[in-house]
Amino acid sequence: MKAPHTPQKDGHRINRDIRVREVQLIDQDGQNRGVIGAPEALQMAEEAGLDLVEIVPNASPPVCKILDYGKFRFLEQKKAAEARKKQKIVEVKEIKLRPGIDDHDYDVKMRAMRRFFEEGDKVKVTLRFRGREMAHQDLGYRLLSRVKEETGAIAKVELEPSMEGRQMIMILAPR
Repeated sequence: MKAPHTPQKDGHRINRDIRVREVQLIDQDGQNRGVIGAPEALQMAEEAGLDLVEIVPNASPPVCKILDYGKFRFLEQKKAAEARKKQKIVEVKEIKLRPGIDDHDYDVKMRAMRRFFEEGDKVKVTLRFRGREMAHQDLGYRLLSRVKEETGAIAKVELEPSMEGRQMIMILAPR
């Protein structure tokens, strides 16, 4: 019979969980002590009243540091939360147009589009055809090429205009 598989603990290995012969040790003052035997490093950590934490497990030998593990975990969680807060989720906003759109309505839609680009969002321009308008798809292509020209300085075309059923779609992303 095989021995049961021991589950891998997530996070850093500390103190007696470090099962290697030698480690690259960095002491509590940040000084590099070089390659030292793991039991000796653990003893130094215990004398200082701190923990021996494996910082870089994939190195040869692994890099371990003497520090307060509770404080270390708290600071790591704080860094991760800060990184999550700074992340910007790119949303896809949709602007709906019609082939016979009036100039003022078109200008209002373009202002909204510029605002979306300034916020860092992508814009999906949907041009819906109804009834006999399907016979005049060239009007739709002209309208979308006009949109493309006017937003050329602030946006790039991610998906060229294409027909999907009764609507023409183009996706623009901020530069």
